[in-house]
Amino acid sequence: MLSVAHTGSPPLCPAPFNFAEPVLASADANPEKIALAILGLSRAERWSYGRLAAAIRGVAGALQAAGYPPGSCVVLRLGNVVGFPIAYLGAVAADLVPVPISAQLTAAEVQTVLTQTTPALVVADPALPLPATDLPTVTPQDLAAWYGHAPADPVPGSPNRPGYIVYTSGTSGQPRGVVHAHRAVWARRMMWDDWYGLTAEDRLLHAGAFNWTYTLGTGLLDPWAAGATALIPAQGVRSDQLGLLLRRHDATLFAAAPGVYRQLLARAPDLHLPKLRHGLSAGEKLPDAVRAAWERATSTPIFEAFGMSECSTFISASPHRPAPEGTLGYAQTGRHIAVLDDAGEPVARGTLGTLAIHRTDPGLMLRYAGAPEETAARFAGDWFLTGDRVAMRADGAIEYHGRNDDMMNAGGFRVSPLEVEAALATFDGVAEVAAAEVTVKADTCVIAAFYVSSCELDGDALSQHMSERLARYKCPRLFIRVDALPKSANGKLLRRQLRETYEAAHGQT
Repeated sequence: MLSVAHTGSPPLCPAPFNFAEPVLASADANPEKIALAILGLSRAERWSYGRLAAAIRGVAGALQAAGYPPGSCVVLRLGNVVGFPIAYLGAVAADLVPVPISAQLTAAEVQTVLTQTTPALVVADPALPLPATDLPTVTPQDLAAWYGHAPADPVPGSPNRPGYIVYTSGTSGQPRGVVHAHRAVWARRMMWDDWYGLTAEDRLLHAGAFNWTYTLGTGLLDPWAAGATALIPAQGVRSDQLGLLLRRHDATLFAAAPGVYRQLLARAPDLHLPKLRHGLSAGEKLPDAVRAAWERATSTPIFEAFGMSECSTFISASPHRPAPEGTLGYAQTGRHIAVLDDAGEPVARGTLGTLAIHRTDPGLMLRYAGAPEETAARFAGDWFLTGDRVAMRADGAIEYHGRNDDMMNAGGFRVSPLEVEAALATFDGVAEVAAAEVTVKADTCVIAAFYVSSCELDGDALSQHMSERLARYKCPRLFIRVDALPKSANGKLLRRQLRETYEAAHGQT
């Protein structure tokens, strides 16, 4: 049997469509229900569906009144504030294309985003680094004043038109914009049963910040479209304090990256969460030890999902279909995936190959922003190549065996080694550099920078140099001097060999 899974038809997106519509429909149906609670340790800020919808429609009205052309980009450069999702959905409703970016990006990284997207508007917190720009810029105070503007309803259009852009590290070493259609948000409904088990009665606490795409989708858009309640920790709440919030606010679902589970359990090995049904994990591979510790602490399972910026999550475990041991789970209902060989043909089940998604998946990106050649290179015929090495078992469950390339994972964010290497190469005294993800102890991986230099360089100075050029999550945690970097016969850098050598020397193989 070949490694192909075609699990039925995806949910048909309405046409015309605007992906702000499902959120506003929930508000129209139940305006008094709490849509969002921002949870501090001593108080919570609550937004009803009616209040949320009024703010979104007000922002949409202000943007339409400003006369920005349909399809124009709006870069969102905000911290962990409620204005972020309101601006996001307000822009969508006005038929503009929001570009949410991390608050951790440096000014130079933001400049790359501005150059690639040529936005009509930037919504930015003055406290966050921003390059000099002549673009119209709106502050959080300006944005809040728009909540009361004359409202506008969502502008309908083709489900296939660009709806939003998210940023990931590209194989070129520069941040790469991933352009998604409006239909991609409707396609997220394939996750509701086959990952979350989501219902309108749920209270879903997501551990991430508003400006992380994992939070925007799993923590906000999906609960709001389903009519559920979203719970988000306030800025400054630590991972080890989440147990208190989960219990105090009767969370029924908990979503986080594996690192958050690990930090929470380190301080609270016994958690009494009587209302919690289960946890959700995505962003990177969930270590078996963390899963087992969570189950011991809470008596609830964690259901893991696998995805990427280009298609969100599409393989998962769920309450009605748990993942067999050693697997990620199954293709969600409505998905069409395969495991391919180097010639782009499906391999036999049980054989390693490259995971691929059929180009007809409604959740698949439209393209990379301004990069037609890179977009074309990710396809083999009708298949989008994820770059992940997997095997499909006889029953369709997917085993994960790592990346085909050298992309790294930092707390759920994909990071290009080329981006890290380019930044460190500008440090005086560094002759050559290579970045790789290494295991430093069981279930813990970090980004390491291996450099060639005539002498040992000051670690603090290296860290400072990198923090001025890259977002914190991209910065190496280890700086290791080596005599030479391993290379193939044709001169290609062998990052995997660096990783394996380091781990063998430190007893992590």
